[in-house]
Amino acid sequence: MSLLKQADSIKLSDQGQFLEILDVLGNDSVRLPPDQLDYLRYLQAWGAAYRGDYKLSDSLLKGLLNHSADLTLHFRAGVLLVNTLAERSRYEEAFQRQSLLLAELPKITDPDARKQALVIAAYLYEEAGQYDLAFTYADQLFRETPEISEYSCIAGHAELAALYKSDKLEGIDRKFQKGIDICTKVGDLVYANGIRFYEASLALQRGRTDIALQILKSNYADVQHTKYQMLISQFDASLAEAYRKTNRPALARQYALAVVDQSKSNRFAEPLSIAYQVLYLTEKQQGRMEAALAYHEQYMDTNKGYLNAVNARALAYQTVQQQLLAKKLQVDTLGKQNQILQLQRNLDKKASETGRLYILLLLTVLAFIGFWAYRVKRSQLRFMKLARRDGLTGIFNRQHFVNEAERQLRYCRKSARDVCLVLIDLDHFKAVNDTHGHAVGDRVLRRAVDACQAHLRSTDVFGRLGGEEFGMLLPECTLGNVLVRVEQMRAAIAAVSSVKDAPGIPISASFGVANAADSDYELRQLMIDADRALYQAKHEGRNRVSLFGVGMRN
Repeated sequence: MSLLKQADSIKLSDQGQFLEILDVLGNDSVRLPPDQLDYLRYLQAWGAAYRGDYKLSDSLLKGLLNHSADLTLHFRAGVLLVNTLAERSRYEEAFQRQSLLLAELPKITDPDARKQALVIAAYLYEEAGQYDLAFTYADQLFRETPEISEYSCIAGHAELAALYKSDKLEGIDRKFQKGIDICTKVGDLVYANGIRFYEASLALQRGRTDIALQILKSNYADVQHTKYQMLISQFDASLAEAYRKTNRPALARQYALAVVDQSKSNRFAEPLSIAYQVLYLTEKQQGRMEAALAYHEQYMDTNKGYLNAVNARALAYQTVQQQLLAKKLQVDTLGKQNQILQLQRNLDKKASETGRLYILLLLTVLAFIGFWAYRVKRSQLRFMKLARRDGLTGIFNRQHFVNEAERQLRYCRKSARDVCLVLIDLDHFKAVNDTHGHAVGDRVLRRAVDACQAHLRSTDVFGRLGGEEFGMLLPECTLGNVLVRVEQMRAAIAAVSSVKDAPGIPISASFGVANAADSDYELRQLMIDADRALYQAKHEGRNRVSLFGVGMRN
């Protein structure tokens, strides 16, 4: 048992010794009593999940959940399964099991098991964008860990992740250092470098590339030593982005390709999206347009997957909440039905005047049940609508834009109607964020969208493709009038700098226009053609409209 506990205590800080102990115990597992054998299987499941072997991890954990009589070990197995489900983007299952774990938490007295559950709750809610809930569970973890320990390190990491992602950055540099100091003191390299990753990412956002490079390079060897692929991919992607920004294309390409290579076994969408964007921009800067377009297509596919994962997490949380509410409503309804049956029995014993009173009460109860059922259904419809919209601008998100654009193109192909695709990219938008902050940048994005919507028809499809890039599909719009409409939009966006929300901030946009007839109404080719036209507009000086010509494909 002492070896099992030793392995459990060093599983994050010393992976090599952890695996050696598991090998020793595994070779002698036939001699272990049932409770120690279950403990070994839990640690083997943890090790398998850590290296990404989820098939083995699932098999071991489900065996423990089905037969383990140890309440604490059963609970810890459930916590680990929630974590691995989230890592594989199976968010609805993760939230369902998470709700069961939190219901069991008051019965759990083992401090480590409680803290592990609070850790997973903090991270899972943070990934779903439920930052208040993430803060709540991180704070509870702090309160249950008064001394400096592994869990105070993890609680600090969870809290800083929520602060960074919710853009609550006041005093965050001091909090970064405090969290790193705690994790370093307890010897937890994974979480210490996880905090450094957020610190470097914020430095890149602020334009302090030299600081970001110093953080990433000075801790890179420790990150490699952890063998934690998620963290390695995050560091490699950030290094690629930093080297691109400092005009060192060879190094940028080296680290970006490292992320791509890592993704063959573990596909971490956000680092991979950054890596493909770096490769696209590097090849484009060096004039290798064929390679740039190939990487751009991979970037768009990966970024789409990342945005879908973000939406999936938020939607999974809301779906499970609705399921829990519906289940509660079902239980309440059964209770009411039992009350109604009791009332019906009482009606036989009461006078007709009293009976009418009970009937009125019955109708009231049924109306109440119908009202709540209506509210639940309306909430479900609202969440379905939210899943199609970009949270900042309110227009279609990338996935729904693609679906609607493909539907419109099929219709226009059948009826031989004209249709054009326009890609829009705000010029120098990063400089706006770096100079004036993300809050002003968000207002500029919304103003630019409003400026375009003023010139759109109800049949036009308008969506945000990512960052400051937008797309619009204009059915029944010929090349003769599309340029007039797009020029109106360009002028309207340029006028945004005079509004009260963004005074004195020069804003402009470049437009790339392509006609569907040139691409046989295929959305993929149409977007490539429009992107080439957009690149031409950027190359010619920005703040202009460029029309795709067949000669651009050469």
